[in-house]
Amino acid sequence: MSAFDDYLATFGGDPGYLDWAAFGPISQAVRAEVFADADLLGSGRPSSRKLVAERLDEARALAAELLGVAADTVTLQPSSSHGLMHALFGLTGTVVASTAEFASVTMTLERAAQLSGGDLVPRWITPEDRFVSVDAVAEALDDDVTALVVSHIDFRTGYRADLAGLRDVLGPDRLLIVDAVQSFGVIDDDYAAADVVVGHGYKWLRAARGTGFASFSALARERIAPVLSGLAGVDGGLPIDERPPPAASARAFVVSGADQLAVARLAIALRDVRDAGVGAIDEAISGRVDVILEIAERHGIPVLTPRERERRGGIVALAPEAPAAVSAALTNAGVVATTRGATVRVAAHAGTSDDTLRMLDEALGTLVGAGA
Repeated sequence: MSAFDDYLATFGGDPGYLDWAAFGPISQAVRAEVFADADLLGSGRPSSRKLVAERLDEARALAAELLGVAADTVTLQPSSSHGLMHALFGLTGTVVASTAEFASVTMTLERAAQLSGGDLVPRWITPEDRFVSVDAVAEALDDDVTALVVSHIDFRTGYRADLAGLRDVLGPDRLLIVDAVQSFGVIDDDYAAADVVVGHGYKWLRAARGTGFASFSALARERIAPVLSGLAGVDGGLPIDERPPPAASARAFVVSGADQLAVARLAIALRDVRDAGVGAIDEAISGRVDVILEIAERHGIPVLTPRERERRGGIVALAPEAPAAVSAALTNAGVVATTRGATVRVAAHAGTSDDTLRMLDEALGTLVGAGA
């Protein structure tokens, strides 16, 4: 078996799960590692604690490898929201963001602006179809703009932002801050085009909560003040009887020591993704999404998600006339998805089975003639 086949074999559970954009059931490998590391920490032996602590450098190195950046630019965070707080609370100038972004972006930017005394100003845009395209960003730019914060994959529509195009339109002197929660580890893209990338392992990486991370480029470290830097954000270990400045490296954007078991979960999840290959995972997900789009079209259900592979991820947003009826049909058929307002969001992973897609097809088929 290939490494990718080994990766697919880690997907278990009953068929019908299409809610990866909300939560990723913890993988078998991650569960096994948690139990093993918990046993080590249960002994209290220094050697055991040291073994678990080594996961910190492993997780940072693996995240950096997958991002295409140096390991010393990566920090581990309790969540992606914590990473965004480090980025936005220390920033000044005008920051472009869509009003339709996920709340971890909009609320953090709003709170940072409120506390900045006017030094940070949001420039809210509402682009067509909620797609933060290169053209939509270009229209919002002027000399006051210092940064753009954007989700790589939009949580509502599944639209995939053009990182390379956004980098080009922003130029070399503005920051590109990317929320990669819905893409990192499963979408093959040039993450190094961004100055700040934040992510979390509890969805597509299947590593549960507490497994956030953030990377900060040299330009980001130059432009962003480490406002939330804590005792773990300094060089030379624990400060005793002194108050040293934040580290010059990305370590400055750390508050305290990481949750050791969360770090272990993230490290194992990243290792599995690295070994399987992000490109292979991306291709498998794209194939599953192709099938979902074909199913929706056959049943006459509109979708908000772009059909071009390069403009989407693993999310498909169905926009039926009767979303409640579609939601009920999926639930009755044992299909797990997310319904918000007028849309039903389904999200497939590389390990999504043919049986799961068949269940989706049959559930939608029951709605023919019912105004779905």
